[in-house]
Parts: sequence; structure tokens; C-alpha cells
Amino acid sequence: MEKDNIIAIDLAKSVFQVCKVSPRGKIIYNREVSRKRLKELLVKETKSLVAMEACATAHYWARYAERAGHQVKVINARIVKGFQTKQKTDKNDAIAIATAAPLEHIQSIRIHSVEEQAMQSTERARNLALTHVIAQSNQIRGLLLEFGIVIPQGINSLRRNLPMILEDAENDLPDSFRQIVMSLWEHLEVQIEHADAITSSLKGTIESNQVCQKLMKLEGVGPIGALGLSLRLGKGEHYSNGRNAAASIGLTPKQHSSGGKEHIGHISKQCADKRLRATLYQGALSVVSLVINRPPKTNKEQWLKALIARRGKKVAAIALANKTVRTAYAILKSDSEYEPQVIV
Repeated sequence: MEKDNIIAIDLAKSVFQVCKVSPRGKIIYNREVSRKRLKELLVKETKSLVAMEACATAHYWARYAERAGHQVKVINARIVKGFQTKQKTDKNDAIAIATAAPLEHIQSIRIHSVEEQAMQSTERARNLALTHVIAQSNQIRGLLLEFGIVIPQGINSLRRNLPMILEDAENDLPDSFRQIVMSLWEHLEVQIEHADAITSSLKGTIESNQVCQKLMKLEGVGPIGALGLSLRLGKGEHYSNGRNAAASIGLTPKQHSSGGKEHIGHISKQCADKRLRATLYQGALSVVSLVINRPPKTNKEQWLKALIARRGKKVAAIALANKTVRTAYAILKSDSEYEPQVIV
């Protein structure tokens, strides 16, 4: 790496800022290039360290640069921001990326393959579809609530009660408004069908993925959590140990230590994968709710129950999510199966 040039790219949609730096740190050029010119540049350049921020299209360009024979480093945008010494411009952003790239302690995020990116994109599409379903159903409830009509939560409740509400001639709803509500419901049914189709497709993909099936054996890990862990951890090659893997998701406490004194705070939000952390936390919380009402069956449940009694449900759930990530890292690193230790 020390003998190679550094090509730092500030990614964009059409016009990219490219900064080429020599192994001694001298800026060879720092200029704008078009999308077509960037592809030509990556192919023609000798083997270099190509660096970029982790943002939109980063995985695509990282794979393209790797196919062109370069070493690639995709850096978290928050880390790059710490290397900016001047005002924010595309040129200064590219210089900041080039400054951070050669440092060994600045790690690259894991670059997804085309198949992995497709699975992640499907999960993102499902999440947005579910968000639209919830928003539309809440709007129907909210509009009817203004007329004094209360519908309990849940799609099934809405489906069961709405026809009777629209047919009730004594609830003082104007005919024009009844038509609007009916139109909103028809639109919601289309959204529900769309969300179900994406969910079914994603479910089939996860069921055929051996890594996801392996991770789903962990306590509190469902299909979405297993997919998130597999995409985040890969084979564990980007992490030195399980603690670093858990820290990258935001499941380790924040430290502020100086002068030999350690101050441990709340879980860190810096560089955290908030979506995956929320999924793992919810799964862990469901395990906590189950374990608290029954005798422990495994050593992990025994540990968890003691922690609940000592620190409470929420702290125990975070601790379990932390342990889940560490266990997942060990499984993926050693290509082994999860076998919980049953209390004899």
C-alpha cells in the first residue's frame, strides 16, 4: 500500500472529484471527471489504492475498481469528516479521503457482491413498502377519528370495520368523503399486496441462503436479523474480533478515558448500523420476555435471567444482542454451527 499511488474519489451521480496522491503524499492532480472518464481512468491507471466514502454507489464503484486491479478502501463518511481541515468543497472532500486512506487504523467497510447488494436492496424495498402501508392505514384511522369514529390498530381490524363504517348511514359522513375513504382503502390494499409480494420474494431468498439459515439458529435472530448480520459480517474478515464486530453495529459502551481512568457510558451511536441494531434489540427483547417467565434451559438463558434480575430488561436485551453478534462472528469466522449449551 505504501508504494502505490492513492486515488481518492468523491462520489457523485454524474461529475466526480478525483484526487491522485503519490506514495510520498504529493498531490499529482485533483480534478473533476465525468462518469465515462472515471471508468477509463480506473482501467488505465497502474495498480493503486482507490479510496472513497461509504455512500450511494460506493459498492458499485468499489467492485469496478477491484476488477480493474486496484486495492479498494471504502471509508465511513463520519471518519472522513474528521480529516477535513478546510471548508467543505468537492476538492477538499477528495483530499480528506486521500489523507485517511493510507492509515492502517482506518478500516474499510465490507464491499458487497452483486448478489448481496440485491438481497439488501430487496430488504430496503420491503421496509419502504411496509412504511407506506402503516402510513396509509394510520391516515385512514386519523381521518375517521376526526369524525368521532375509532378503529383499533391493525390491518385486519381496519379491513373488518371499514365496510360497516362506510355503509352506516347514521354516522354523518358526507358521501363525497365516503368515496375518498373507499379510494384510500383500495389504494392501501394494493400497497399491502405489493408489500406481501416483496416479503415473499425476500423470504424465499433467505430460505435458500445457507448463511442466513445458520444465523437464524441464534436466540432472537429472525430472517431480517440473519440477513443483516450476514451482510454486515461476511466471513468476519474485516474484524479482528467479536467485540469489534459488535462495536461496528453500535452494541458496545462508549468510552471517555484519560489519565488511566476509564469512564464507560451508554452504547455508542458513532458509526453504528442503527437498522440492524434495532432489529437485533427487538429480537433480544422478545427473548428476554420469554426467558423471564420460565426456568432457564441453557447456560445462556441462565446468564440472561441473572442479568435481568441485576440490571433490568433493557440492559439485558442489549447485552444479549452484543453476545449474539459476537457469536455470529465466531460462527462465520470458523464456518461452524451454533450449538447452545443445555443445562444438564
